[in-house]
Amino acid sequence: MELAPQRPARATLSQVMLPGDANPYGNVHGGTIMKLVDTAGAIAAHRHARSRVVTIEVDSMTFLQPVHVGDLLTLEARVTAVWRTSIETLVEVTAENIVTGELRPTSKAFVVYVALDAAGRPTPVPPLLLTTPQERELARAAEARRRRRLASRASLADER
Repeated sequence: MELAPQRPARATLSQVMLPGDANPYGNVHGGTIMKLVDTAGAIAAHRHARSRVVTIEVDSMTFLQPVHVGDLLTLEARVTAVWRTSIETLVEVTAENIVTGELRPTSKAFVVYVALDAAGRPTPVPPLLLTTPQERELARAAEARRRRRLASRASLADER
């Protein structure tokens, strides 16, 4: 059965950072941010696949600025590319000082998921319907990242 192309799915997640999310100096733990990135990316991937997805790789995670207790963290996730059973998402994180309204881009990550069927086996996902120049550029760049990921995996397998 041929799957119909779909527009890139998106997800937005917002959460206030609390003292339990941070170290004693009020800086939010990178792991807390990474968990939220994975959640936001998975929601976008799940929306695209309309099936269960699992994280298989965090291609890159960049921390641009610190996040502090009291900041409102907003994560914008979107599907950038799909292959037969895998989906890459871009997640961009912004911190907002709720009192001043100041917005700071704080993190960016590419996360790859695999869609699973009811038995837990990889299952095909719909192709992307790319309609804007930005969507096409994100997909082109995703292909280059995928080639690097596959080469890296092959290199690791050779070392075993």
